[in-house]
Amino acid sequence: MDIGPITEYAAWLLYAALAAIALWGAFCVIIVWRRVGQTRFRNEDEQSEFLDKVEDVLAAGDFEGTVQMCDGDPRAMPQLVMIAVNHRDSGFSKVRSLLVDRFQRDVLSDLEYRLSWVYTVIKSAPMVGLLGTVVGMMGAFSKLAGSQKVEASALAENISLALVTTACGLAIAIPLVLSTASINVRIRKMEDLVGVGLTRFLDTFKKAVGRD
Repeated sequence: MDIGPITEYAAWLLYAALAAIALWGAFCVIIVWRRVGQTRFRNEDEQSEFLDKVEDVLAAGDFEGTVQMCDGDPRAMPQLVMIAVNHRDSGFSKVRSLLVDRFQRDVLSDLEYRLSWVYTVIKSAPMVGLLGTVVGMMGAFSKLAGSQKVEASALAENISLALVTTACGLAIAIPLVLSTASINVRIRKMEDLVGVGLTRFLDTFKKAVGRD
């Protein structure tokens, strides 16, 4: 059986699949990177400046003013402050548990879900490349089996497919591994920053509501 035509069609499919995987991986990384940037303060000083304003408004007993100040701000800390103020009648202990749960569910879990697509691409790209290696070698051995004397140039196309697809798979996965490592560092920094901010805010919030 001559699998030469099959190999040729498979090569085009594999190249198209690798291109699609590369584009999807790059898209997911950009989305997650932007999402982390939209969710966190750039540094502790910027967050501290925000919390200073919150403390001043809460000290005056202006809960509605606090909500208005946080409304429309997509960053995690303002959203958590708004949730706490809107649920202030539930009591301090319940509000504290609610904030931890919402931060984990709405922020961290969302980022982990988006990152899961990048991890899928990282695993898939080398596997598709390996499939290209197998297809290329099958084509090469098919030509060897079909003729007693085969020129090296006749095998070059199949061997090229085997090597190029493998290289492409690795070339897609390696930058994404580095990108996800950088994103995870940003997430951990955001988590630490929000933890510090929540501790400070909850002290102020407890005094403002005046009950446990």
